[in-house]
Amino acid sequence: MQGDNLPAPSEVISLCKSWNISKLRMTSPSIPVLEALRNTGIGVILSPYKEELLLFALRRSAVVSWVETYIVPYVRSVDFRYINIGNEDIPGDNSMYILTVIQNVANALRAANLHIPVTTTVSMEVLGTSYKPSEGVFSDKALKVLEPIIYHLALSKAPLLVNVYPYYAYVAEPDVVGLDYVLFTTGGVVVEDGNLGYSNMFDAMVDAMRSALERVGGAGVEVVVSETGWPSFGGMTGATIHNAKTYNNNLVKHVKSKIGTPKFPGKEIEVYLFSMFNENLKPEGIKRNYGLFYPNMTEVYHVNL
Repeated sequence: MQGDNLPAPSEVISLCKSWNISKLRMTSPSIPVLEALRNTGIGVILSPYKEELLLFALRRSAVVSWVETYIVPYVRSVDFRYINIGNEDIPGDNSMYILTVIQNVANALRAANLHIPVTTTVSMEVLGTSYKPSEGVFSDKALKVLEPIIYHLALSKAPLLVNVYPYYAYVAEPDVVGLDYVLFTTGGVVVEDGNLGYSNMFDAMVDAMRSALERVGGAGVEVVVSETGWPSFGGMTGATIHNAKTYNNNLVKHVKSKIGTPKFPGKEIEVYLFSMFNENLKPEGIKRNYGLFYPNMTEVYHVNL
């Protein structure tokens, strides 16, 4: 996290336990955090530094060293959900390394007799079409990189991590995308897609990604929502405490209901809220203000976790 006033890892994990937070995503490795996670039962997604991708693609010994440093000493007492390689790097300059690094990390884990799914994180921008959900398809540029990755994920039974932000769709077209549709407050169907009806954009985005996966042989690849959230401040359209509180509470209620999405009713979705804390070293504006908590560990607003 990008802040110079954040609480100590042990305090953060204690806060998680007090709020019954059962899963976390770490965007970079941290031995103090891993130490604090020991024997807590909290599941974790762990990622190497973005700057390490090229090194990990070229030197398997570097991957082995990373696994021996951050995984092996903790695997008996920390619940590693997934190892994530790259965050929204597809398409982009680092995209050519992602599959190689996934394979190298998976091989290093296997050599250590560890079975932890290895995957990557994409944004909704990898879709060329997302409306309507059944018409979801990857862009040609993203597909060149993603197709072999999806094949690998299907074989290894690893999910695809997806950052899903209805907020950005709303901000891009506030006169087209209704606020009620993104806040889960419509009370009825807004988008009809064949015999399916969508009352919120979150479900529509998740199902659009699932449709795109199906089109390239990834029907068996689960979608895990690795980030979603709403800014509480920052000067942009809709960035208010009221909207952030409404979105996150309605999302949590929706996920906990296990109602699923129109495409897969009754199918649970694994979702990670962004973010734990407001981060004062991020650029001015909304990026600083996604936190559920202030750095002093008081609530920005209440979410029924």
